[in-house]
Amino acid sequence: MIQHSGLHAAALLFGLVAATAARQACAQPRSEASPAAQPIPATIAPQTYAPELIEAGRVRFAADCGFCHGRDAAGGSGGSDLTRSQLVAEDVRGDRIGEVVRAGRIDAGMPAFPALPESDLAAIVAFVHDRKTQAESAAGGRRSVEAADLETGDPQAGRRYFDANCARCHSATGDLAGIASRLEGLALLQRMLYPGSEGRGTAPPPARPTVAVSTRERQTFTGTLAYRDEFTIAMIDASGRYRSWPTSRVDFEVDDPLEAHVDQLARYTDDDMHDVYAYLETLR
Repeated sequence: MIQHSGLHAAALLFGLVAATAARQACAQPRSEASPAAQPIPATIAPQTYAPELIEAGRVRFAADCGFCHGRDAAGGSGGSDLTRSQLVAEDVRGDRIGEVVRAGRIDAGMPAFPALPESDLAAIVAFVHDRKTQAESAAGGRRSVEAADLETGDPQAGRRYFDANCARCHSATGDLAGIASRLEGLALLQRMLYPGSEGRGTAPPPARPTVAVSTRERQTFTGTLAYRDEFTIAMIDASGRYRSWPTSRVDFEVDDPLEAHVDQLARYTDDDMHDVYAYLETLR
């Protein structure tokens, strides 16, 4: 969402935060080793793809897969880290990934996408393989951020920014009271920037966005928002089925408690981001 050149560093850090914290938030019992501790399996058939195909896959993956698997395919809210997936390691240009995407894994909460165009599937495959290649070549294999890396902001400036931009929905003495005692370091920054992931700590995750759709036939459907753009609205209903409609043919209402955070990402400067984090660190 960060597109302004002045926010390039913020975008890089956001990507690192979302990737690392999402891996830490994978749906596993707390007693098990972190998914980040698992080695990345070697790709049996190294593959390269055109940059434009990878970019197309990044957009489609974020829309259809990013909520669960993370925007960088490194794990998200209940979805596995695909850069460490044995299936991805054994995939050759979509021969295995395609089967899973088409059929889904309903028992694991993954919907099927039988009608996904072949061009979109090919782009997603390209993106996933590119992300795995980047994960394999990460210098030193570093998969974490030290708390000291984050402590560069001004708490007073952060409080001013918070009062001007965040206080309408949040309160330092209400919902955020003691937040720095419940979430520390990277987990706190991740919750601030990307609150849709659970993160570590005792703070409960925010609710997922929901949508209610009314058709011209006067049928009403409700479920978890799966995808939305100018032309399409889609959900996962209570049975786990993926449903989608052209926006021009239905009425719909989205309830997304995180929309303000998404908008905020486009406004943060590097200093703003670190200042607000420094202020949240004082709320113990």
